[in-house]
Amino acid sequence: MKSLIKFPTKQTLTRMAIAYDLIKNKYLHMKLKYNIIPLILIALLVTSCGKKETPAEKAPEKTEQKEQHKEEVPETIAALTEEQMKSVGVTVGTVEMKELTSTIKANGLLSVPNSNKATITSLYGGIIKTLNVQVGSIVKKGQVIATIANPEYIQLQEDYLTTNSRITYAEQEFRRQRELFDNDAGAKKNLQSADAELKTLRTRRASLLKQLQMMGISPGSVNNGNMRSGLVITAPISGTISGITAQIGSYVDISSPVATVIDNGSIHLDLQVFEKDLPKMRVGQVVHFNLTNNPETEYDARIYSIGSSFENDSKTISMHCEVIGNKTGLIDGMNITGIVSLDKSTTPAVPTEAIVEADSKYYVFVQTDKKAEEEHEEKGKPHPKTINFEKVEVVKGTSDMGYTAITPIGRIPDDAKIVVKGAFFVNAKLTNAGEHD
Repeated sequence: MKSLIKFPTKQTLTRMAIAYDLIKNKYLHMKLKYNIIPLILIALLVTSCGKKETPAEKAPEKTEQKEQHKEEVPETIAALTEEQMKSVGVTVGTVEMKELTSTIKANGLLSVPNSNKATITSLYGGIIKTLNVQVGSIVKKGQVIATIANPEYIQLQEDYLTTNSRITYAEQEFRRQRELFDNDAGAKKNLQSADAELKTLRTRRASLLKQLQMMGISPGSVNNGNMRSGLVITAPISGTISGITAQIGSYVDISSPVATVIDNGSIHLDLQVFEKDLPKMRVGQVVHFNLTNNPETEYDARIYSIGSSFENDSKTISMHCEVIGNKTGLIDGMNITGIVSLDKSTTPAVPTEAIVEADSKYYVFVQTDKKAEEEHEEKGKPHPKTINFEKVEVVKGTSDMGYTAITPIGRIPDDAKIVVKGAFFVNAKLTNAGEHD
């Protein structure tokens, strides 16, 4: 069955599309021609509305700028009433000219000269029989530290007595041979032999005599009924026993130390000073130092010698200082921190407690006529009379005898009054006021 619907051809559709576009363009052109003026007016109105700002929008920006400005300018004026100053003890004074001693800080080590250290040993081998000291014991030179025993000591005393007897006989024989030779009754050879024998025995006796003395045995007291089998070991110097390496029953000889003794009374200070500070060092300068493990106690020393070479790779020079005054508690090898006093100089200074630290800087408070901001004054109430102080930055210098030299960053008048006591409370008042703002 043949379809009753007849579809347009491709050529017909193309012609219809072109006709539609022509009609559409003509319509739009006519519409634009009659509506162009209202469109321009609407565009101008929209543009002017976009640029317009309301007062409500401007107010927060101004407030924000004001707050930012306020944050960027820190408060530097502290206002205190007389009652507040009295209650916290704030007092004022002036910048004074003080003769202060400049200082250099350095580290060091306590040391004892080798001439004041000793190792206690025995010149002869033996068994320890008694030990009379312990670590920390104070001994005097020549004091008995221990006793040792050895049968060989008896043999040495026996040789001494025997040599003495042989010398007596040799002397008699020499005199007899001398008489025979003088009377032409004896041979010269016999006289020479007797003389040589006598000299040999005398040499032997002298050797034994020294050995007995070194052993602590008096040669004059040695006899057949008084031979000693034990010897004493004595302290070679006075000082304090710092270590014991032997015990009762152990064998010791000249290579086996029994104990060590140190004379801390001769202790001195080796202070390490950097190269840049070397020109400031002089013999005779005073050093105040504290022990690293006991900073509360202060000791004094005096430089008596300055090193002439660097210590290892540290680029420091050693200053040898004699400890003067109190030496209680000082032990060889202790680490210390020292302050070297240099030449005195007159400089502007204030009491050390007049300086406060904030943000790694130092300040003093100077009395001023400038007014602090009164934004937080309560309305309807009279404002109490206050004394104003301005926070002025300074550079700290030498500290000595409770005073510290200062160099103001700004200008401080010569007759200016500054807070010399209670500066901490003034700074706290200023800080609290800033936080409240």
